Amino acid sequence: MLYVLLGVAAGLLSGMLGVGGGQVVVPGLLYIFHLKGIAPAVAVHVALGTSLATIVITSLSSALSHHRRGSVNWDIVRRMAPGIVLGSVIGGLMSGLVSARVLRTSFGVFLLILAVQMAFSLRPSPSRVLPGRLGTTATAGLIGWTSAIVGVGGGSMVVPFLAWCNVNMKSAVGTASACGAPLAFAGMIGFVVAGWGHADLPPHSVGYVYLPAWLGISVCSLAFTPLGALISHKLPVDTLKRVFSLFLAIAGIRILL
Repeated sequence: MLYVLLGVAAGLLSGMLGVGGGQVVVPGLLYIFHLKGIAPAVAVHVALGTSLATIVITSLSSALSHHRRGSVNWDIVRRMAPGIVLGSVIGGLMSGLVSARVLRTSFGVFLLILAVQMAFSLRPSPSRVLPGRLGTTATAGLIGWTSAIVGVGGGSMVVPFLAWCNVNMKSAVGTASACGAPLAFAGMIGFVVAGWGHADLPPHSVGYVYLPAWLGISVCSLAFTPLGALISHKLPVDTLKRVFSLFLAIAGIRILL
């Protein structure tokens, strides 16, 4: 039931805001893994790897919903995809070299920064266009690496970047959702390879991906992502973002403590 609830929240969040849902999936999985008694040495790694695996499904569903409404700029997706994939693979492979404490601290700080951004709707001034191919690839690579390290789909960074480059906000959200699928898939592969054969993994794991959680969350997020996309096109989301920012702040503080 907890996996079902996580899937519903991740699906709605992905559809509404163009993010992968990792901001709610990772803290939720850490809580569940603590209840299940999964070894602390691998719990954070498994939560991040499983989150990326669920984001593959969530992002594909979100991208399809936004594409049907004409809000995905596929030219931008093609320009950013190579850098995103390369960066996320490197980030996923590096996860096996980073301790659980460092990963946990990194994700807690990331949640607090994102909470401030969402609460105050902080966005760079939309005063320029996308950089050239080299600049776009480098930026996408950094987004992919960071997203894989903290187990999120990258939308929380892609959307502000595109808004800064004067991309329409609805198009930025839809395009970010389309960028999330290759990012999450590449990062997931890195986590599978990095965790392959680890002695402390729970049963039914493939590397750092825990299949029961992946299945429960993915099925429900797949069902609720289109509803989130519909809400994003029908209703203002500023109030929802501020409410969610409070949740992010609480989750970030709890993870850090």
